[in-house]
Amino acid sequence: MTVDLSSKIQNTQFKNLFLNASGIHCQSKKELEELMNDHYSGGLVTKSATPNSRFGNPLPRYHSLPAGSINSMGLPNEGFQFYLDYVTHSNIQKPTILSIAGMSKEEDLELLHQIQDSKYQGLTELNLSCPNVIGKPQMAYDFASSNQMLKEIFAFFKKPLGIKLPPYFDLVHFDKIAKILNQYPLSHVNTINSIGNGMWVDIESESTVLKPKGGFGGVGGAIALPTALANVRALRQRLNSSINIIGTGGVTTGQDAFAHILCGADMVSIGTQLYEEGLGAFQRINNELIEIMKAKGYHSLDDFRGKLKEQ
Repeated sequence: MTVDLSSKIQNTQFKNLFLNASGIHCQSKKELEELMNDHYSGGLVTKSATPNSRFGNPLPRYHSLPAGSINSMGLPNEGFQFYLDYVTHSNIQKPTILSIAGMSKEEDLELLHQIQDSKYQGLTELNLSCPNVIGKPQMAYDFASSNQMLKEIFAFFKKPLGIKLPPYFDLVHFDKIAKILNQYPLSHVNTINSIGNGMWVDIESESTVLKPKGGFGGVGGAIALPTALANVRALRQRLNSSINIIGTGGVTTGQDAFAHILCGADMVSIGTQLYEEGLGAFQRINNELIEIMKAKGYHSLDDFRGKLKEQ
Protein backbone atom coordinates (compact mmCIF):
# COMPACT_ATOMS: atom_id res chain seq x y z
CA MET A 1 0.00 0.00 0.00
CA THR A 2 1.40 3.37 -1.04
CA VAL A 3 1.13 6.27 1.40
CA ASP A 4 1.45 9.88 0.26
CA LEU A 5 2.76 12.34 2.87
CA SER A 6 2.91 15.34 0.55
CA SER A 7 1.29 18.59 1.60
CA LYS A 8 1.31 22.27 0.70
CA ILE A 9 1.12 25.78 2.05
CA GLN A 10 -0.76 28.00 -0.37
CA ASN A 11 0.92 27.23 -3.72
CA THR A 12 4.12 25.79 -2.25
CA GLN A 13 4.28 22.00 -2.52
CA PHE A 14 6.17 19.92 0.07
CA LYS A 15 7.14 16.29 -0.56
CA ASN A 16 6.14 15.50 3.01
CA LEU A 17 4.61 17.35 5.92
CA PHE A 18 7.54 17.48 8.36
CA LEU A 19 9.49 20.64 9.17
CA ASN A 20 11.99 21.68 11.80
CA ALA A 21 10.63 24.14 14.30
CA SER A 22 12.33 27.49 13.84
CA GLY A 23 15.22 27.65 16.26
CA ILE A 24 16.09 23.96 16.03
CA HIS A 25 19.04 22.83 13.91
CA CYS A 26 18.82 25.87 11.64
CA GLN A 27 21.17 28.57 12.93
CA SER A 28 24.49 27.89 11.17
CA LYS A 29 25.12 27.16 7.51
CA LYS A 30 26.21 23.63 8.47
CA GLU A 31 22.90 22.98 10.22
CA LEU A 32 20.92 24.46 7.33
CA GLU A 33 22.79 22.29 4.83
CA GLU A 34 22.11 19.18 6.92
CA LEU A 35 18.40 20.03 6.96
CA MET A 36 18.43 20.75 3.25
CA ASN A 37 19.92 17.32 2.55
CA ASP A 38 17.69 15.37 4.94
CA HIS A 39 15.42 13.06 2.96
CA TYR A 40 12.69 12.87 5.61
CA SER A 41 11.93 16.56 6.12
CA GLY A 42 9.70 18.25 3.59
CA GLY A 43 11.10 21.76 3.94
CA LEU A 44 13.44 24.01 5.88
CA VAL A 45 12.63 26.76 8.36
CA THR A 46 15.39 29.24 9.15
CA LYS A 47 16.24 30.54 12.58
CA SER A 48 14.08 33.52 13.43
CA ALA A 49 16.26 36.37 12.20
CA THR A 50 16.77 39.76 13.81
CA PRO A 51 18.32 42.66 11.86
CA ASN A 52 21.74 41.94 13.35
CA SER A 53 23.32 38.79 14.75
CA ARG A 54 22.56 37.97 18.40
CA PHE A 55 24.19 35.71 20.94
CA GLY A 56 20.87 35.52 22.76
CA ASN A 57 20.37 35.18 26.48
CA PRO A 58 23.10 34.16 28.94
CA LEU A 59 23.76 30.51 29.73
CA PRO A 60 22.34 28.19 30.98
CA ARG A 61 19.27 28.76 28.81
CA TYR A 62 18.05 25.25 27.93
CA HIS A 63 17.09 22.37 30.22
CA SER A 64 15.62 18.96 29.44
CA LEU A 65 12.55 17.98 31.44
CA PRO A 66 11.10 14.52 32.14
CA ALA A 67 8.42 15.23 29.51
CA GLY A 68 9.89 17.98 27.38
CA SER A 69 12.08 21.02 27.78
CA ILE A 70 12.25 24.56 29.06
CA ASN A 71 14.31 27.25 27.37
CA SER A 72 15.06 30.93 27.36
CA MET A 73 17.28 31.13 24.28
CA GLY A 74 16.55 34.77 23.46
CA LEU A 75 16.66 34.51 19.65
CA PRO A 76 20.34 33.69 19.02
CA ASN A 77 20.89 33.98 15.25
CA GLU A 78 23.36 35.04 12.58
CA GLY A 79 21.39 38.09 11.48
CA PHE A 80 18.81 38.68 8.77
CA GLN A 81 21.19 39.11 5.83
CA PHE A 82 22.83 35.74 6.54
CA TYR A 83 19.52 33.89 6.21
CA LEU A 84 18.26 35.94 3.27
CA ASP A 85 21.52 35.17 1.45
CA TYR A 86 21.15 31.49 2.25
CA VAL A 87 17.62 31.11 0.91
CA THR A 88 18.32 33.17 -2.21
CA HIS A 89 21.87 32.18 -3.17
CA SER A 90 22.35 28.62 -1.98
CA ASN A 91 21.55 25.39 -3.79
CA ILE A 92 17.95 25.18 -2.65
CA GLN A 93 16.55 21.65 -3.02
CA LYS A 94 13.35 21.95 -1.01
CA PRO A 95 10.88 24.68 -0.01
CA THR A 96 12.06 27.22 2.54
CA ILE A 97 10.36 29.33 5.18
CA LEU A 98 12.31 32.46 6.07
CA SER A 99 11.50 33.25 9.70
CA ILE A 100 11.96 36.81 10.99
CA ALA A 101 11.58 38.39 14.42
CA GLY A 102 12.45 42.05 14.71
CA MET A 103 12.90 43.54 18.15
CA SER A 104 10.18 46.10 17.43
CA LYS A 105 7.32 46.72 15.03
CA GLU A 106 9.55 49.07 13.05
CA GLU A 107 12.21 46.40 12.65
CA ASP A 108 9.63 43.83 11.53
CA LEU A 109 8.34 46.22 8.87
CA GLU A 110 11.84 47.03 7.66
CA LEU A 111 12.76 43.33 7.35
CA LEU A 112 9.58 42.67 5.38
CA HIS A 113 10.35 45.61 3.08
CA GLN A 114 13.75 44.06 2.39
CA ILE A 115 12.17 40.68 1.62
CA GLN A 116 9.60 42.30 -0.65
CA ASP A 117 12.39 44.05 -2.57
CA SER A 118 14.57 40.92 -2.76
CA LYS A 119 14.48 38.06 -5.26
CA TYR A 120 13.29 35.63 -2.57
CA GLN A 121 10.10 33.88 -3.69
CA GLY A 122 9.62 31.37 -0.89
CA LEU A 123 7.44 31.56 2.20
CA THR A 124 8.11 34.10 4.94
CA GLU A 125 7.02 33.67 8.55
CA LEU A 126 6.76 36.57 11.00
CA ASN A 127 7.37 35.47 14.57
CA LEU A 128 4.92 37.39 16.78
CA SER A 129 5.27 35.02 19.69
CA CYS A 130 8.76 34.57 21.13
CA PRO A 131 8.34 34.53 24.94
CA ASN A 132 12.05 34.62 25.77
CA VAL A 133 13.39 38.02 24.71
CA ILE A 134 13.93 40.14 27.80
CA GLY A 135 11.78 43.27 27.66
CA LYS A 136 9.97 42.29 24.43
CA PRO A 137 6.29 41.31 24.81
CA GLN A 138 4.55 38.77 22.60
CA MET A 139 2.66 40.99 20.16
CA ALA A 140 0.15 38.30 19.21
CA TYR A 141 -1.41 38.63 22.68
CA ASP A 142 -2.19 42.29 21.87
CA PHE A 143 -5.05 41.93 19.42
CA ALA A 144 -5.40 45.60 18.49
CA SER A 145 -1.67 46.00 17.84
CA SER A 146 -1.56 42.75 15.84
CA ASN A 147 -4.41 43.96 13.65
CA GLN A 148 -2.76 47.33 13.05
CA MET A 149 0.55 45.70 12.22
CA LEU A 150 -0.98 43.28 9.71
CA LYS A 151 -2.84 46.17 8.11
CA GLU A 152 0.43 48.03 7.61
CA ILE A 153 2.24 44.93 6.37
CA PHE A 154 -0.25 43.98 3.69
CA ALA A 155 -0.36 47.52 2.40
CA PHE A 156 2.99 46.74 0.75
CA PHE A 157 3.88 43.05 1.20
CA LYS A 158 2.73 40.94 -1.75
CA LYS A 159 4.67 37.70 -1.22
CA PRO A 160 3.43 34.66 0.76
CA LEU A 161 3.46 35.49 4.47
CA GLY A 162 2.48 33.50 7.55
CA ILE A 163 2.75 34.26 11.24
CA LYS A 164 3.88 32.25 14.23
CA LEU A 165 1.44 32.42 17.12
CA PRO A 166 1.73 31.87 20.87
CA PRO A 167 -0.63 29.44 22.57
CA TYR A 168 -4.06 30.77 23.45
CA PHE A 169 -6.01 29.38 26.39
CA ASP A 170 -9.46 30.96 26.23
CA LEU A 171 -12.05 30.23 23.54
CA VAL A 172 -12.83 33.94 23.34
CA HIS A 173 -9.20 34.60 22.44
CA PHE A 174 -9.42 32.11 19.57
CA ASP A 175 -12.47 33.99 18.32
CA LYS A 176 -10.69 37.35 18.54
CA ILE A 177 -7.44 36.36 16.84
CA ALA A 178 -9.25 34.45 14.08
CA LYS A 179 -11.48 37.44 13.33
CA ILE A 180 -8.36 39.53 12.84
CA LEU A 181 -6.38 36.99 10.81
CA ASN A 182 -9.30 36.29 8.47
CA GLN A 183 -9.10 39.87 7.20
CA TYR A 184 -5.69 39.28 5.60
CA PRO A 185 -4.28 37.06 2.82
CA LEU A 186 -2.03 35.02 5.10
CA SER A 187 -0.42 31.91 3.67
CA HIS A 188 -0.44 30.15 7.04
CA VAL A 189 -0.29 30.29 10.79
CA ASN A 190 2.22 28.32 12.80
CA THR A 191 0.79 27.23 16.14
CA ILE A 192 2.13 27.01 18.80
CA ASN A 193 5.32 28.64 19.97
CA SER A 194 6.53 27.43 23.36
CA ILE A 195 4.26 27.95 26.37
CA GLY A 196 5.72 31.11 27.81
CA ASN A 197 7.09 31.78 31.27
CA GLY A 198 7.11 28.35 32.82
CA MET A 199 9.65 27.40 35.46
CA TRP A 200 11.62 24.36 36.60
CA VAL A 201 13.47 24.09 39.88
CA ASP A 202 16.50 21.98 40.77
CA ILE A 203 15.77 20.65 44.24
CA GLU A 204 19.39 19.72 45.02
CA SER A 205 20.78 23.20 44.42
CA GLU A 206 17.50 24.87 45.39
CA SER A 207 17.76 27.09 42.32
CA THR A 208 16.21 27.72 38.94
CA VAL A 209 17.62 25.68 36.04
CA LEU A 210 17.74 28.69 33.68
CA LYS A 211 19.70 31.90 34.20
CA PRO A 212 17.76 34.44 32.05
CA LYS A 213 14.61 36.17 33.26
CA GLY A 214 14.98 34.86 36.79
CA GLY A 215 14.47 31.29 35.61
CA PHE A 216 11.32 31.80 33.54
CA GLY A 217 11.28 30.10 30.13
CA GLY A 218 9.22 28.62 27.33
CA VAL A 219 7.96 25.07 27.84
CA GLY A 220 7.96 22.63 24.92
CA GLY A 221 8.11 18.95 24.07
CA ALA A 222 5.63 16.24 25.01
CA ILE A 223 4.16 18.26 27.87
CA ALA A 224 2.96 20.88 25.36
CA LEU A 225 1.03 18.45 23.13
CA PRO A 226 -2.48 18.95 24.60
CA THR A 227 -2.14 22.73 24.31
CA ALA A 228 -0.78 22.49 20.77
CA LEU A 229 -3.58 20.20 19.61
CA ALA A 230 -6.20 22.48 21.14
CA ASN A 231 -4.77 25.50 19.31
CA VAL A 232 -4.59 23.68 15.98
CA ARG A 233 -8.18 22.46 16.38
CA ALA A 234 -9.63 25.78 17.55
CA LEU A 235 -7.93 27.79 14.83
CA ARG A 236 -8.83 25.34 12.08
CA GLN A 237 -12.47 25.67 13.10
CA ARG A 238 -12.28 29.47 12.86
CA LEU A 239 -9.81 30.43 10.14
CA ASN A 240 -10.54 30.83 6.44
CA SER A 241 -9.81 27.62 4.55
CA SER A 242 -7.23 29.54 2.51
CA ILE A 243 -5.03 29.93 5.60
CA ASN A 244 -2.99 26.77 6.12
CA ILE A 245 -1.84 25.59 9.54
CA ILE A 246 1.57 24.35 10.66
CA GLY A 247 1.05 22.34 13.84
CA THR A 248 3.95 22.72 16.25
CA GLY A 249 4.28 21.44 19.78
CA GLY A 250 4.68 18.12 21.54
CA VAL A 251 5.50 15.93 18.54
CA THR A 252 7.66 13.03 19.68
CA THR A 253 6.05 10.13 17.76
CA GLY A 254 4.09 9.36 14.62
CA GLN A 255 0.98 9.20 16.80
CA ASP A 256 1.50 12.82 17.83
CA ALA A 257 1.88 13.88 14.20
CA PHE A 258 -1.29 11.95 13.30
CA ALA A 259 -3.16 13.79 16.07
CA HIS A 260 -1.99 17.18 14.76
CA ILE A 261 -3.25 16.34 11.28
CA LEU A 262 -6.52 14.96 12.63
CA CYS A 263 -7.03 18.31 14.39
CA GLY A 264 -6.48 20.13 11.11
CA ALA A 265 -2.74 20.73 10.61
CA ASP A 266 -1.47 20.86 7.02
CA MET A 267 2.18 20.57 8.07
CA VAL A 268 3.83 19.44 11.30
CA SER A 269 7.04 20.83 12.75
CA ILE A 270 9.26 19.21 15.34
CA GLY A 271 11.19 21.11 18.01
CA THR A 272 12.30 19.59 21.31
CA GLN A 273 12.42 16.03 19.95
CA LEU A 274 14.60 17.14 17.05
CA TYR A 275 16.91 18.94 19.46
CA GLU A 276 17.20 15.91 21.73
CA GLU A 277 17.28 13.11 19.13
CA GLY A 278 18.84 14.80 16.13
CA LEU A 279 17.81 14.58 12.48
CA GLY A 280 17.03 10.87 12.87
CA ALA A 281 13.77 11.96 14.51
CA PHE A 282 12.42 12.87 11.07
CA GLN A 283 12.90 9.37 9.67
CA ARG A 284 11.54 7.61 12.76
CA ILE A 285 8.42 9.78 13.07
CA ASN A 286 7.92 9.66 9.29
CA ASN A 287 7.95 5.85 9.36
CA GLU A 288 5.69 5.67 12.42
CA LEU A 289 3.12 7.91 10.74
CA ILE A 290 3.19 5.78 7.59
CA GLU A 291 2.53 2.63 9.64
CA ILE A 292 -0.44 4.25 11.40
CA MET A 293 -1.90 5.36 8.09
CA LYS A 294 -1.46 1.93 6.54
CA ALA A 295 -3.14 0.27 9.52
CA LYS A 296 -6.11 2.61 9.13
CA GLY A 297 -6.26 2.30 5.34
CA TYR A 298 -5.39 5.95 4.67
CA HIS A 299 -3.56 6.71 1.43
CA SER A 300 -3.02 10.46 1.91
CA LEU A 301 -3.19 13.13 4.60
CA ASP A 302 -6.41 14.46 3.10
CA ASP A 303 -8.10 11.18 4.04
CA PHE A 304 -8.16 12.21 7.71
CA ARG A 305 -6.99 15.82 7.99
CA GLY A 306 -9.35 17.84 10.16
CA LYS A 307 -11.74 14.93 10.60
CA LEU A 308 -11.52 14.69 14.37
CA LYS A 309 -14.66 13.16 15.88
CA GLU A 310 -16.26 14.60 18.97
CA GLN A 311 -17.73 12.47 21.73
